[in-house]
Amino acid sequence: MTNRDFLVVTTTHDDETKARELAAKVVAERLAACAQVYSISSVYWWDGEVQSSAEWRIDFKTRADLAGRLGAFIGEQHSYDVPEVIAVPVVEGADSYLSWIREETVS
Repeated sequence: MTNRDFLVVTTTHDDETKARELAAKVVAERLAACAQVYSISSVYWWDGEVQSSAEWRIDFKTRADLAGRLGAFIGEQHSYDVPEVIAVPVVEGADSYLSWIREETVS
């Protein structure tokens, strides 16, 4: 098991309740071992202009081989026209934590 076997997958939502519901659904499906939900302020280009909004960021801790399934699940569950789904590789991590992620996600 190498650290490159793990990812942090990020998405955002405009509603805290929906963000927490999505986090719980993903973890219940065992597509991620953990999800962290927190408030952010986003500035982005949309509909031909700069916009800003309060959003809720969700970071999922998962295995790299689940990225496609997790991304598809987020897309199916999300209300955004273009939901953010970005995966960042874990470069370093505690062996015990990475083992826990592997054990708590689907095979």
